[in-house]
Amino acid sequence: MAAPAPKQEELQPHAVRDQLPSVSYCLTSPPPWRTPFLPLPPSFPPLPPISSSAPSVLAAAACARCFLDLSRGLTTDAVSLVCNAAEAVLLGFQHYLVMLGTTVIIPTALVPQMGGGNEEKARVVQTLLFVAGINTLIQSFLGTRLPAVMGASYTFVAPTISIILAGRYSGIADPHEKFVRIMRGTQGALIVASTLQIIMGFSGLWRIVVRMLSPLSAAPLVALVGFGLYELGFPSVAKCVEIGLPQILLLVALSQYIPHLVPLLSTAFERFAVIMSIALIWLYAFFLTVGGAYKNAAPKTQFHCRTDRSGLVGGAPWISVPYPFQWGAPTFDAGEAFAMMAASFVALVESTGAFIAVSRYASATPCPPSIMSRGIGWQGVGILLSGLFGTANGTSVSVENAGLLGLTRVGSRRVVQISAGFMIFFSILGKFGAVFASIPGPIIAAIYCLLFAYVGMAGVGFLQFCNLNSFRTKFILGFSLFMGLSVPQYFNEYTSVAGFGPVHTHARWFNDMINVVFSSKAFVGGAVAYFLDNTLHRRDGTVRKDRGHHFWDRFRSFKTDPRSEEFYSLPFNLNKFFPSF
Repeated sequence: MAAPAPKQEELQPHAVRDQLPSVSYCLTSPPPWRTPFLPLPPSFPPLPPISSSAPSVLAAAACARCFLDLSRGLTTDAVSLVCNAAEAVLLGFQHYLVMLGTTVIIPTALVPQMGGGNEEKARVVQTLLFVAGINTLIQSFLGTRLPAVMGASYTFVAPTISIILAGRYSGIADPHEKFVRIMRGTQGALIVASTLQIIMGFSGLWRIVVRMLSPLSAAPLVALVGFGLYELGFPSVAKCVEIGLPQILLLVALSQYIPHLVPLLSTAFERFAVIMSIALIWLYAFFLTVGGAYKNAAPKTQFHCRTDRSGLVGGAPWISVPYPFQWGAPTFDAGEAFAMMAASFVALVESTGAFIAVSRYASATPCPPSIMSRGIGWQGVGILLSGLFGTANGTSVSVENAGLLGLTRVGSRRVVQISAGFMIFFSILGKFGAVFASIPGPIIAAIYCLLFAYVGMAGVGFLQFCNLNSFRTKFILGFSLFMGLSVPQYFNEYTSVAGFGPVHTHARWFNDMINVVFSSKAFVGGAVAYFLDNTLHRRDGTVRKDRGHHFWDRFRSFKTDPRSEEFYSLPFNLNKFFPSF
């Protein structure tokens, strides 16, 4: 006999969601006072009826976890005052641990080339942490108000190396003097580069660009923000596979399998798998180190595997407060400033994709263009602070922390603000912060394998709004993703072989501008998708639906959706003085 025909409801596709479901704590819902390791009591009061006339309650109800706040008879604003909850503190510390990877990797690569030693490296890490904490607080209170951690960016590494290789520093014999002079040169370039984002953000120019973004053009951009960092994943894990591979396996087991095998402790494993796995593998690496496993290993293996090779603990002071111009007055060079401005523009585009991913995992509505532009303006202020304090690097959204929102299913703004407190605290208490910053790199790279994947899948998720049966959609999506991977691969391979980029003229600043722009996978893929989506058959009536543009219509203005005020309005009634459009 033939199999029975499937029921009609079984043939229905999954529903389209403008807010991601199954998020434990959304943007406006901080974790409450209770231990994270125990389930809720069975006698907990049921969810009361929701009134659509209360915007704060309406927005909070969009989160799977917000019923906890509502059933206690508290509004979202009242519950947000409970900022020192044990669960929130642990989640905030977890964000701090995750952002340490990039904060340590970039100075470790740059400071020795600048002429600095362990002491200078420790001070740069401290300064990066301090500025990252300030910028994260600024972004969460005055910027997009999303739970985005603002940290160091790999985009600014290439122009910084160009400054390091500048001929005017080659004749300096004293390593410390050379380090200080190069640092002051990067400060001047960063200060000038910050004006690009400040002007484009606060003037509203970037709002015009974002208004033309559709789900189809956003998908490759966000996807490549995550997937484009694959070089920082398993290739770095393989540098010490005996600790990197166990970290990947343990993190996957703790976050994905154990919660289903041990339902009573599922919440703890789902939300704190990163802390648990890091602690266990770090201890395992410590035993390998003291047990002499790397006594006769090659110097590179010892550097990547041993727990006592970072040099940060010995070089860090006990207490030190970073301050502006701590390295001296910045110096300015027009060519270097132009190259850094190109990196600033690339970081602007990449951060836009990261902000979109963060809003998705925070279970917020799509970020209105005016709010995105406001956030970019404050990110420019963050780059200005980086130049004033002297971090040798700019500021952008931390992609790994955006992925952590997806892994833990906690998108609370308050958690990220607590993590900013940890950044500032441990940047001042240098020795204590250096202990955590000395985690071996392969452990951090193993975590990246999961977190970057989550960010990439946030971009893939936007394809639910698009018509994947359309050949126009297939062309734009496939071509932009392929070019986003292929073009930067060519630029990177050429640079690794020849020692300079494909664009090699007598104007070094021009070479840096072009090479930086086309070395970014997210920028190339996002730019190709954005151009094609806004020029190819745009006037066709069916194209608008194929690209998913109509799904985002009500989010193109701040006032057209009532949830925008709950998620993105400024605190302390500042919207009266700085209205959003």
